[in-house]
Amino acid sequence: MKRIVYIAAMLVAVSCGKESEFDAQGTFEATEVVISSEANGKILDFDVVEGSIVETDKPVGAIDSVQLHLQRKQLLAQHSALLGSRPDVKKQVASLREQIAKHKSELRRVENMLKDGAATQKQYDDIEAQVKILETQLDATLSTLDKNTTTINNNLLALEAQIAALDDRISKCRIVSPVSGTVLVKYAQAGELATVGKPLMKVADLDKIYLRAYFTSEQLAKVNLGDEVTVVADFGGDERYNYAGRIEWISSESEFTPKSIQTKDSRANLVYAVKIAVENDGRLKIGLAGEVIL
Repeated sequence: MKRIVYIAAMLVAVSCGKESEFDAQGTFEATEVVISSEANGKILDFDVVEGSIVETDKPVGAIDSVQLHLQRKQLLAQHSALLGSRPDVKKQVASLREQIAKHKSELRRVENMLKDGAATQKQYDDIEAQVKILETQLDATLSTLDKNTTTINNNLLALEAQIAALDDRISKCRIVSPVSGTVLVKYAQAGELATVGKPLMKVADLDKIYLRAYFTSEQLAKVNLGDEVTVVADFGGDERYNYAGRIEWISSESEFTPKSIQTKDSRANLVYAVKIAVENDGRLKIGLAGEVIL
């Protein structure tokens, strides 16, 4: 009888020893960005390799942009020609202004002569009429030149907009990463044809890594944004390392427990995802298993 009791006690002790020591479990993730082509054309060079580091907005490759440069050159030539055709209003009306000034001077001279009886009214009226004709011609010429100038200026603005659009398309022929990080996957090679939207590479900032863990609703009552927790990275075997973690996000909706995840309460069907930021010392990798201790 004593032997039976002893065996039962041992079984209870073993069972207690197997009880989970962690509060939640999950896997390490990082924000992954897929960089796609923004231009059509042949990939001229693309030197990155998987595992290499890329920097924000630093070119890592280029797509053929010869045709775009030729179009830009043509637009610049049209722009230069339009600039040359813009009328010089001051020069083109200088002769008319000079004639008007001369006739007005003559009109004043005749007016003085008319007072002294040395000129006739007809002479005065003829010169005055000539002044009015010249002023009308000046107004018409100025109006025409202003309209021509406005048309040319509008055409110049349209060309400048087209050149700016081409500059934007040319800049998109440079392959750059919008974020600094590690190249996880390379989808294309130099010599291949790129099309707008075609994935070129996937990049993730492995310095900013987090553990996506799952908590039951009962545990969630003890978890708040900003809380400090202990994250245990499981490298297999007895190789486990503790990291300081900070809760940055808590899901507002529950989900069924993923098959690869264990919970402290094995009966829990619905869990809440929680993101815990961890400072990576270089050992943490995407997909590595981790546990959380509150």
